[in-house]
Amino acid sequence: MLARIKEFLGLGAKPKEVSEEPKEVVSKEEVEKVAEEKTKPRIGYIHLSGCTGDGMSLTENYDILADLLTDMVEIVYGQTLVDLWEMPEMDLALVEGSCCLQDEHSLHELMEVREKAGLVVAFGSCAATGCFTRYSRGGQQAQPNHESFVPIADLIKVDCAIPGCPPSPEIIAKTVVAVINGDMDYLQPMIDLAGYTEACGCDLQLKVVNQALCTGCGTCAMACQTRAVSMTNGRPEVNSARCIKCGICYVQCPRSWWPADRIKKDLGL
Repeated sequence: MLARIKEFLGLGAKPKEVSEEPKEVVSKEEVEKVAEEKTKPRIGYIHLSGCTGDGMSLTENYDILADLLTDMVEIVYGQTLVDLWEMPEMDLALVEGSCCLQDEHSLHELMEVREKAGLVVAFGSCAATGCFTRYSRGGQQAQPNHESFVPIADLIKVDCAIPGCPPSPEIIAKTVVAVINGDMDYLQPMIDLAGYTEACGCDLQLKVVNQALCTGCGTCAMACQTRAVSMTNGRPEVNSARCIKCGICYVQCPRSWWPADRIKKDLGL
């Protein structure tokens, strides 16, 4: 996985040898020509089943990301971004929303994304964990027969996941900058989360608190966007009636990434 990310970012290329000969002075026109010929990462934006909150959060970054998106990447596909019907080849695809199993168009589009994109990112909790669409039982207008929704990693291989309902504008901005700069330390947790689709308050209880990993820091309660997590006697308590299964509490927990098997081995358990 790291090799694929690095290849996409161009980090695998060997550094060029530095010549000691004096550099020739080049004209502004030559510089502009080289800049035009330089290949930009081709990015697509695909919306499936969700509330478009992730896209709205993305637009909140317009002032921050305008230059980056204009000068350093090329948006080649998106229902509201590009006037194009046929899905082209892409280096990176941002997929927003979960996938409805009763929607043949969404299923076909998701499979096509995996075929034509070098890297697929689950953008937002609906795509990453299913989020509130997991609660659907059908009957809603205008598609009452659409009743089963799953995170995209249940159907295709996902390379990276950006959780949140929606992801904060700051996380989106930092992720874009990390991709451009090749900051693998920042991207690694999102790569690890790509294949994990069950993050919610229940996982926090089972995999952190019940494993004696919780330190009582309260990060999960502060991160919860629906106030479903509160701290009682120094430990998180989850209100299942408010939990929307966005996974942000589990992702933000500093102990959720600790390998329990390694800890038990070190302790001789």
